[in-house]
Amino acid sequence: KLSWKRCVAQAFFYLLLCVPWGSSCPPSCQCTERAGAKAVLCSSRHLEEIPKDIPKDAVFLKLDANSITRIPSNAFRHLSHLEELDLSRNAIEKIDRAAFKGVAAGLRTLDLSSNRIRSIPKEALLALNAKLRLANNPWHCECALQEVLWEARLDPDSVQDITCHTAPREEYVGKPLLQVLDAGVNFCSVRQRTTDVAMFITMFGWFAMVIVYVICYVRHNREDTCKHVDYLKSLPSTQGHAETTSTAL
Repeated sequence: KLSWKRCVAQAFFYLLLCVPWGSSCPPSCQCTERAGAKAVLCSSRHLEEIPKDIPKDAVFLKLDANSITRIPSNAFRHLSHLEELDLSRNAIEKIDRAAFKGVAAGLRTLDLSSNRIRSIPKEALLALNAKLRLANNPWHCECALQEVLWEARLDPDSVQDITCHTAPREEYVGKPLLQVLDAGVNFCSVRQRTTDVAMFITMFGWFAMVIVYVICYVRHNREDTCKHVDYLKSLPSTQGHAETTSTAL
């Protein structure tokens, strides 16, 4: 009798594992078990933003093939168990600096491929330990993207598909970023040279202002000195005229 009750209890437990967690699952998503962990599947649901009510214990989150345009700060902060995040095939154009705050330590894979991303704050990705997929975006090749390529953990299979849609020089457009960098191009040094030139121009401007000030100051003092000298020169003649007048009397 006890064994029968135990069998019923186990059967009920396994049945619960197979039933989606209806009340805690976003209405537009499907929540289920995947490899013994909780998965939230929101693929191709015409979503325009990231759902707010994703279960906190989600491990796998698929938001691919939607119409999401932005990843705001702290978008996944409450998902401390999240390991895989798929945001591919959306319309993402903007990613905030703190977009992945709270999940950086545990996230293993992050798919941002096939979006509309032209640039991304390096702080948003360099804090991650996840393997990144960034292919098939209209990237503007610049220093921040170069630093991501050098320092982040990119998926080796997708690196060649990170292509320069726009670049400081026309000859780089349409080429894989890795190929451009292998040719010896350094976008960060270009930015550094630009900064140095701007600093030089600023310093030259200040120096010119100081020189003009000194010239004006000297000229003004010279005019005052000349007036004072002329005044002093006039004093002896006046005094001599007074003495002549006194002798005549």
